[in-house]
Amino acid sequence: MTPSLEHVTQLIPPPSDPRETDWDNAEQALGVQLPTDYKELIHAYGGSSWDDYLYVLEPGCPNDNYDLIEWEDQQTEALDGLWEFEKKPVELEEEGSRVIPWASTDNGECLYWLVRSGRQPDDWTVMVNEARGDRWEHFPYTCTQFLASALTGDLRSTILSSRFPLPVHAFRQLHAV
Repeated sequence: MTPSLEHVTQLIPPPSDPRETDWDNAEQALGVQLPTDYKELIHAYGGSSWDDYLYVLEPGCPNDNYDLIEWEDQQTEALDGLWEFEKKPVELEEEGSRVIPWASTDNGECLYWLVRSGRQPDDWTVMVNEARGDRWEHFPYTCTQFLASALTGDLRSTILSSRFPLPVHAFRQLHAV
């Protein structure tokens, strides 16, 4: 278990029923290997809601609204259309770079991995895009480092809600609707 995921488990103990995921199928659909810490996060918590605000996406999530593969398809199409009219973030100007969503918020912000050519999945960092706007933030954290830092209040974002994290953490696993 990565140190950052261990920190998350200390803040919010995982459910007793770990999730099993077909990673080969998910990675084939995305065309990339996924980060180890994300796989561990999904195994421990599954698709999940954190502090009634942040929703971690899961490949094959029982709640179709939070399926990682569906989100990736939708976001790729939406961003391709958006960048015909808006400037890409500077981090995405590099040849071969792209973003893959891994979480969203109840306000509509999207959290992405920044995938860069020549970087291994365990070195991907996090980008946050505001909901109905062109502001982006880049954080030099893995997804579990980002989650742990956000939950402790050590991470500050000008895009994410100022009410996140909650003073008393709330967690729920996403189930079929």
